[in-house]
Amino acid sequence: MTGAPGLLGSRLVEALCGGIETNSSKLAASQVVALVGPGRDPRLVEMLGARPVLADLTRPNSLDGALDGIDIVFHAAGLVHPKLRTADLFSINTLGTQALIDRSVQAGVKRFVFVSSNSAAGTNVRRSRLMKETDPSKPYMKYGKSKAQAEEIINDYARRGLIESVILRPCWYYGPGESERQTRLFRMIKAGNPIVFGDGHNYRSMSYIDNVVQGLMLAAVCDNVNGHTFWLADQRPYKIIEIYKTVAELLGVKTFRPRYVPGLLSTVIRTADGMLQSLGFYQTEVHVAGELDQDIACSINKAHEKLGYQPSVDLKEGMRRSIEWCRRNGINI
Repeated sequence: MTGAPGLLGSRLVEALCGGIETNSSKLAASQVVALVGPGRDPRLVEMLGARPVLADLTRPNSLDGALDGIDIVFHAAGLVHPKLRTADLFSINTLGTQALIDRSVQAGVKRFVFVSSNSAAGTNVRRSRLMKETDPSKPYMKYGKSKAQAEEIINDYARRGLIESVILRPCWYYGPGESERQTRLFRMIKAGNPIVFGDGHNYRSMSYIDNVVQGLMLAAVCDNVNGHTFWLADQRPYKIIEIYKTVAELLGVKTFRPRYVPGLLSTVIRTADGMLQSLGFYQTEVHVAGELDQDIACSINKAHEKLGYQPSVDLKEGMRRSIEWCRRNGINI
């Protein structure tokens, strides 16, 4: 697997090594090999129970022999917010995926499970209609394009019968071990006056980390899913204002007065983001602000029907666990 010791990757390693309860049965792996990228500490992966192997997705030769004897590859590594250049998105998310699936085929891997993104599909056509797997792909910005191109590569390999594949599209991750960007959001909400673009009634699908891990492990073992794509998210989408109010309640905020700004401002920022990215540059805060008035909400019916996916953690419980983790680890929120 790839992606450890990141948020999703670390939790996946724990579940693979220790097992996870899914629909009254327990799924676990006999051995877990984690490909650890540059700048990551392999000892963190080893502590979780996996055997670390140093590898670099941007250097295909570093993958030689790393997948020998492996039956299933979980590819959860990816770059979401590059430091400066959008080209890095493609070198890691697209070309890195190409290199990994090439080596997987050479090693005789049976199934390749790929963690894509909602950005590969884009945003909702209208608020009242949830996105489905059958919708035409409309990638959002360069990150979305890098993931969509990776999906095309994987689907091509599956169509040619070279390897089984399953593509999963999680949405906004949250849960223990979360990123600094999420803890900044907690601090904004705790202050009682977070900025809301538009009316706050736009919908977002959220993906609690253990719900995603459940979907990943089901995708690895279910029959008749070769070549399929699935959305993975919580049971239902949430309005942005509902997300903020839920966090405020859990943080004990007594006076909650969001600062509403016109959705047009987000549109202007999104236009600026597009222009910046067209020049090959990326700025995280601009990108995030540009999509905050958008509807990014999906249906998980297909995953429920074909994988038996049953997301058991909802927004309030997931955020409660996130906040408790922050406090246990001395993170000021």
